[in-house]
Order: sequence, then structure tokens, then C-alpha cells
Amino acid sequence: MLQYDDSAFYFVALSFITIYLVPSWYSIIKKFRVALFSTDEDIGAISRTSAEEKKAAELKKTSRGLKTLGSPGFIFNFIVTMLLSVVFMWLYLSVQSNGEVNSFDPFTILDIDTAAELKEIKKAYKKMSLKYHPDKNPNNPAAEAMFMMVAKAYEALTDAEAKENWEKYGNPDGKQSLAVSIGLPEFLLNVDNRNLVLLTYLIFMVIVIPFAVWSYYSNSSKYGEKDVMYDTYAWFHHNLNDHTLIKNLPEVLAGSAEFRERNMTKSQGDKQEIGKILAKVKSHMQKPTFNHPVVLKGNVLLHAHLTRETEVLSDASKEDLKSMLRYSSSLIDAMISVCKNQESLKSALNCIKFGQYVTQAQWVKDSELLQLPHFTEVEAGHCAKGKPAQKTIQQYIGVDADARKGLRDFTAEQKEDVLKCCGILPAMSVESKVFVDDDEDPNVYEGDLCTVAVKLTRNNLKEGEKAGLVHAPQFPFPRLEAWWVALGTKEGKIISIDKVTSPNRVVEHNIKFLAPRKGQYEFNLHVLSNAYIGFDHTESVELTTQDASALPEYKVHPDDAELDDEPTLFEEMMNANIEDDSDSDEESDSDDESEEEGIRELSAAEQEKKAKLQAARQKAAAAAGDDSDSDDDSDVEEVHADS
Repeated sequence: MLQYDDSAFYFVALSFITIYLVPSWYSIIKKFRVALFSTDEDIGAISRTSAEEKKAAELKKTSRGLKTLGSPGFIFNFIVTMLLSVVFMWLYLSVQSNGEVNSFDPFTILDIDTAAELKEIKKAYKKMSLKYHPDKNPNNPAAEAMFMMVAKAYEALTDAEAKENWEKYGNPDGKQSLAVSIGLPEFLLNVDNRNLVLLTYLIFMVIVIPFAVWSYYSNSSKYGEKDVMYDTYAWFHHNLNDHTLIKNLPEVLAGSAEFRERNMTKSQGDKQEIGKILAKVKSHMQKPTFNHPVVLKGNVLLHAHLTRETEVLSDASKEDLKSMLRYSSSLIDAMISVCKNQESLKSALNCIKFGQYVTQAQWVKDSELLQLPHFTEVEAGHCAKGKPAQKTIQQYIGVDADARKGLRDFTAEQKEDVLKCCGILPAMSVESKVFVDDDEDPNVYEGDLCTVAVKLTRNNLKEGEKAGLVHAPQFPFPRLEAWWVALGTKEGKIISIDKVTSPNRVVEHNIKFLAPRKGQYEFNLHVLSNAYIGFDHTESVELTTQDASALPEYKVHPDDAELDDEPTLFEEMMNANIEDDSDSDEESDSDDESEEEGIRELSAAEQEKKAKLQAARQKAAAAAGDDSDSDDDSDVEEVHADS
């Protein structure tokens, strides 16, 4: 008989709690390890130049220590995990002391010693049966179940056959196929607890579970690819088009749904501060399209970062800007994916370049040389004068160290920083070729699957060396070097655009597309850095396609032709079914034909014989006085078949 079993409940509860505790403790320990024992490389707090020292110190401050574990989600999970761990230990100790799942033990049920005599057994049975009798415990399922167990225990100790079955099989009824008990605590059956149990059930089923489902659905339904909100994608789709300029993109980024709650101005002081900052950066801004406070504040803060005017920001505004920059990488990637969906190559390239400006804290009219540590407009202007001019960053790092300009007023440490930075900056070479896979014919025909193989080589790295973090002292977070590879038409339509994140010295990337109609085509291949300004590479990829009718006629080998004529397994099965149906039809037709053959007109002799038989029957009927039978028989036509 099924019964509620505390011991079984312990095992069930331990199993379910373990499912939560194992991954939870793994996550907690991992976060504690990062907070207390992570290295500088783990958190990206490395300072290769003195310009990066401030950024590295800030990362160590914000990414280490117990204060990094103060998020509400972590605290809630930690408290729940600790409580469940205490419950787990209590259940474990309970299992150790009483860990056997309930088995039938008549001595335990009757609460007597194993050496008890028959008199003691009867006395205990009488006492227990009176205690748990259903008449004394109305509407108490637990008492009713216990009463039945007491009767069964008494039978097991007094009846010889039942006792033998219990000793042999553990059950007075004999060998059982399966022993099952309910893994729930016995107190659930207690009448005194039924209101509490019902209330708890209602709370969980009506409040807790629906709230958990609603919370999960409401949060998950807000986010799309790359953990970017759907409202943000809609905003990007509305504001990005073929005519979007780089100067418009700070406003587009500022309107992202991720910033709307945080960037809402909450006081008059906030509005005044935004007005002061706007006055300083207004000359660098495109005329705002939206005057919403959230968009305006985000736009102003981003321009303060791009123009390196963050010193005028309050601590609260600096934190708001830092929050925006934290999500900027993924949001700019989302902007590029929207441009890809719109097949707008120009807008996609502008978004990539905007990401470079955000990383280096520069704007469209700034010199590329400001990426070098300690460089200002003064040093950049000095480098642009005279011959040879060093206006671009590639020109600057391409000359010998002794010939580099702008270092006259620098200290030895600052000059060393510039030298180190020039070694970190990428020296990328690009090679490309077009071919058709597994094709001996060098020509490309309409409809062929073409491959543009792009080979990227970081010449600033040694063999086996990998690219490290981007040198970006003004960007508050570590960022890995990556490259965007885009292939587009002369008309500005995107064929392919992908982000190559491999840090290897040599990276190969393949772009596949179907060859267009017959003609000569020229595509543009763009290779752009995700973080550095002035290292973009553009080259033309030419493609000549032939008419597919010019291909040699394909002759099928006779053996292959025979294989094509052979039926498939499915066709064989269908043919077999059709044959079975035709056989049955033929059999039915033959039966019909045999029946038709057995029916024919009677000959004259047979008709005469039939008439005589009818006359004889009529006479017999008349003699018997049954005229009605003779009338019925006269209407009957007899069919004689050939014997």
C-alpha cells in the first residue's frame, strides 16, 4: 500500500536541491575567484605605456575586491544558495540517521520489541488499533492508513503464513513486484496542517510560479541577438539608411533602449549640467534631430568623450558615460548588422569607423596621430609640416624611430611610450584572390559558387605571436583587436560583411557568393579595424563571368544512366503495392467471369422439365390444401447450372 515516507522525501529533496546548488556554487566560486584571485591579464588591467596606467588602476579598482560582488542578482542568489545549503546539510544528516526508505516492519509499527511474546503483541495491537481507528479519527487519511498498517503488522506476527512471507519477502502478502512509497513528508496528511499546506500550495501555484514565469518572459522577450533590446533594433532600423553620416551616429547610439532609463534627467541641476556641456561640444555636433531629454543627454555625453572633454563632467555624468561605453561595442555591432540587413555598404562602413572613434576618443576632424600617447594637436601639427610629411599614422610608424617628428619636447619616458605604442599598432597587409572551388576550368561561369579568399597578415607580430588588447587609454574597458572584412558592389550594396576576431598573425577569411550574369564586374573589398583609426584597407576585386551555355556538354556515363533508371526503394515499395492491388482486382474479375459463365438461358428440354416440376408441386400443394404455397412457388424462377 502506498504511504507518505519521510525518508523517501529526504532523498527526493536532496536530489532537487543538488540540481540548483551545483551550478549555483560553481558560479559563486568563479565570481569570488575573479574578484579575489584574478591576475591583471585576466581583467585586462595591463599598462604597456604610462598612458594606460590610469586605465589599468581603474580596472583593478572596479574589477577586483568584494565590492564587485554587490550586484542585487548576486546577493539574492548567494542568500538563496546559503539557505538551501543549510537545508541540504539537515537533509543529509537526517538521511544518515534514518536513511532507509520505509520498509514493512511490524515491530516498529506496533512499537514493540523484536522479542515480544504473543500477549504483548495482542496488547500493542489493541492499543494501536483503538488509537488509529477511523471512527475516532474521522477525515484523517494518515490515521486511516496507519490503522491498516497496524492490522497488517498484527497479521504478520500472528498468522504463520503471513509471518513466513514477511520473513522471506519483507511483506506479509508475499513476494511483491515493486515496493513503492510516496516521497513526501508525513505531516502533509496531518489534519492540523491541512490549512497551512493548502495555503502554501496556493501561494506557490497562484503567486510564485506565475510571477517567475512572467518575470522570465518579460525580460527575455526584450532582448534579441547579441543581448541587444528589440526596441534598440527598431530604433536603428528607423534612423539608419544610405544617407547616414558618421556625425549622425552619436545621436543614433544615444537613443538606444539600454540607456533610456539611466539617461533620463531627474533634476534641474542635471539639465543645467547638460546645457553647460552642450555649449562646449556644440561646435563638433551635427544639428540634433531629436530633442528628447534622453537622446540629448546621451548625445552630449558621447561628444564629451569623443572630444576628450570629460573633465567637465560630474561624477554622476561620468558614470552614465561609462555605462554607455560599456555597451557601445555590442550596440555598434548591432548597428552594422542592421546596415547589413538593409544592404547599405556606406552606412555599415560609417558605423565601423564610428566604433574606431569611440574606442580612441577622437572625432572626424582630429588627427590620426592623437592615438599616440602624449600627442596633442601641437605635436600632430608639427608632424604634418616639412618634408617628409607624417600626417597619417601609417606614415608615422613607417619611418625610422630617429626620423619621427613631434618628440622634441617629450621626456625620455614619453618617447619610450611612443616607441612602444608604434610597436603595438597593427601593420596589416591584405591579399585576395577569386576562384571556384573544385573546378579545373579557370573561367568563372554564371551560377558558379565563387570564393574570395582574403589573407590578413599582421606584420608587426613575430611568428607564433598573437595580437593583444587594443591600445586605447581613453576607453575605460579592455577591448580585443578585430577586423571587419566587407565585400560590396560599386553601387554600394553589401555582398558580405563579417567580423574576424582571430588574434593569429596570419588569418584567412573566405567570402562565398554566386557568380552573377555574364559580364565584367568590379567589387570593392574593405578591411577595417574595429578600434584603430587610419589602418583601413580598400582594394578592387575583378571578376569576369562567362555564359553558362559555353560550358562543355556533360555526357552521362552509361552505368550512371542505368542507375538513374533503376527505381528507388520508395518506388519499389509503391510498385509492390500496385501489383498487389492489381492481383486482387484480377482475382475479383475472374470470379465475376466464372459467375457470369454459370448463368445462361435454359434449353427447351430443361424448360419442359421445369414446367413438369412446377405442375407436380402444384398438385402436391392442392392435395395438402395449401393453395397459397402453390402461388408462391409459381413465382420462383429456378436456375439450373451445368453439372
